[in-house]
Amino acid sequence: MDQEPALRPALLSAADYQPPRWLRNPHLQSMLASSMMRRLRGQRLLQRSGADTVELLLDGGDGVRLQAWHSSVAGRDPRGVALLLHGWEGSAESSYMRMTAAHLLARGFDVVRLNFRDHGNTHHLNPGIFHSNRIGEVVQATADVARRFPQLPLLAAGYSLGGNFVLRLALRAPAAGIALHKVASVCPLLDPALTMDSIERGPAMYDWYFRRKWAESLRRKRALFPELAACDDDVLRLDIRSLTGWLVERHTEFGSLQAYFDGYSIAGARLAGLQVPADILMAQDDPVIPFSTFSDWQLPPSVQLDIAPWGGHCGFLENMRGDGFAERWVAERLVAVLHG
Repeated sequence: MDQEPALRPALLSAADYQPPRWLRNPHLQSMLASSMMRRLRGQRLLQRSGADTVELLLDGGDGVRLQAWHSSVAGRDPRGVALLLHGWEGSAESSYMRMTAAHLLARGFDVVRLNFRDHGNTHHLNPGIFHSNRIGEVVQATADVARRFPQLPLLAAGYSLGGNFVLRLALRAPAAGIALHKVASVCPLLDPALTMDSIERGPAMYDWYFRRKWAESLRRKRALFPELAACDDDVLRLDIRSLTGWLVERHTEFGSLQAYFDGYSIAGARLAGLQVPADILMAQDDPVIPFSTFSDWQLPPSVQLDIAPWGGHCGFLENMRGDGFAERWVAERLVAVLHG
């Protein structure tokens, strides 16, 4: 009598995220996500993985260099390589990047954590200022990763703006000749114009957080490249909308703020042609990315949208230690594609 094959456990889903009641406030989740507690937790988990980490300088095309960190466990053959993309003014060392890396390493993968231009300690690598339409260099850097590990299945994941980037990367991968097997995206930015409105209307701490980190980044860039002298302290005191307008006018080819926003929006039908399988995790209570922007999102059958009632913006904390549901979710969803 033939034996029936064993059933695999169901994939981790948003319905499995049941934080304690005191962790169901979206602002608490969002603030704790970037807290020292989380940074230390991510650092410890990555250290405990036993992985060796080395710097990579990836080719972003047209002379652009992007820094990444490759982690691998010595003495084993990896099952694949996962590329991780951080959020705006985050870095390869952000807690969610380290935690996700640790979970993927534990599942037998090598991990490459990319720093976008002007993030982390990379302001010196390229003269131009980072902006959110620089998707081309991220596609080129991904192609460089694929060339370095030609025998390994390539997966990718991103958080917030990195979640937006990873979905645009997946959209462009086939035309770029990149064999990207699957992507996972957490709290991706859909419509930048509506997100800007949300930040301006929401609690002041979000505007303060992003504006402070961006101004600090621009000061570092100005110190390295004297030709950016026009980025003076008066400019850096502008509100976030005006500062973005200054960036668009001085350092992009877009004629208006709305055209710039449209350039990296993934709302509406912009992902309808996506061929690479993608899983997306979103929180209904996200105070930065309005959940209403998901209502008219037109996604192909290859994309699964997983919605949790709680989680805030890239929070999804589970306990006082700072462990995160999203990082486990990403690792499990990526690994599942290799099981068919």
